[in-house]
Amino acid sequence: MIGRVRPAVSNLASYTPGKAAADVEDEHDISNAIKLASNENPWPPVPEVAAAIAAAVTGINRYADNSATDVREAIGGWLGLDPSHITVGCGSSGLLQQLFMAYVDPGDEVVFPYPSFEIYPVFSTLFDAVEVRTPLIDHTFDLDAVADAVTEKTKLIFLATPNNPTGTSISVDDVRVMLSKVRDDVIVVIDEAYREFNDPVFGDPVELQADHPNVVVTRTFSKAFGLAGLRSGYGVCHPDIIRELDKVRLAFSVSNLSQVGMLAAITHEDAAMEKVATLLDERQRCVDALSAAGVAMPPTHSNFIFIPTGDATSDIALAMEKDGIVTRPFPGIGLRVTIGTPEENDRWIESFLSAR
Repeated sequence: MIGRVRPAVSNLASYTPGKAAADVEDEHDISNAIKLASNENPWPPVPEVAAAIAAAVTGINRYADNSATDVREAIGGWLGLDPSHITVGCGSSGLLQQLFMAYVDPGDEVVFPYPSFEIYPVFSTLFDAVEVRTPLIDHTFDLDAVADAVTEKTKLIFLATPNNPTGTSISVDDVRVMLSKVRDDVIVVIDEAYREFNDPVFGDPVELQADHPNVVVTRTFSKAFGLAGLRSGYGVCHPDIIRELDKVRLAFSVSNLSQVGMLAAITHEDAAMEKVATLLDERQRCVDALSAAGVAMPPTHSNFIFIPTGDATSDIALAMEKDGIVTRPFPGIGLRVTIGTPEENDRWIESFLSAR
């Protein structure tokens, strides 16, 4: 080994993205593979957003505004909040990393239900934190167990809602009860990467910040707005927390194209939400087709479906790969499949029912 790598890095099981369709085609000597493994929007951003990004390309010889002031102000106006409560990051995952950088020392504890977003254990390992995982009940979070897991060493709690990979959600009222049992010096992160696909009945966790300034809400333009390739995330939290997060953000990591894309996405939100509505209709059609075939699955409130396939997961995923369908298997647990176009959805449902 060249150099002296940190033990946390050399032992790190790095984040594994979904396979690329081209890789599956080469591996299995097939064509016309489709990727339904990364919860991407199957459609590009709306034309007005794409045009704004294209027009900004000639300015990429200059650095972007490091503070993304216009974006913070626009998001604040969009959400009805003072811009001092808004920060930005290189995707919402960038903000999660900043939270670790700002708050976690080696040996500190980080609590999260699991299975959940795979980046939580990756960052915990990277920062020499102690992972404290609480089990899911019926594929959703046990918030009493989360509160009970908090100790004097706990620095962060992560709650993804809707949860990735199970697609289940938790309500603001239930989180409020949990917060009443958690010390105010523990940062509670509500990770809402899939917010736009969620049922409004679960509420808006930003409301919790009025009584609980230790709550941080992270969101992204990657999924619903089709800007995954630009890494465009934002956070809503108390200005004191933002001050610390901004200290550790990599300079200029929110590119000028990303900033232009976010501004345009806000301006043309209605057009993007029309595509989201189509995705939600497709999600329901997929759920109905699977249910009619006797497939049991938890309710999904995101742009993917999670099917608990247990020990058969890896075999089913491989069989679907050979059909040109790239999914995201969680070996021994279940299969996560992104909602795609109607044609893609017809293909993966047929393939799954054949493979199960």
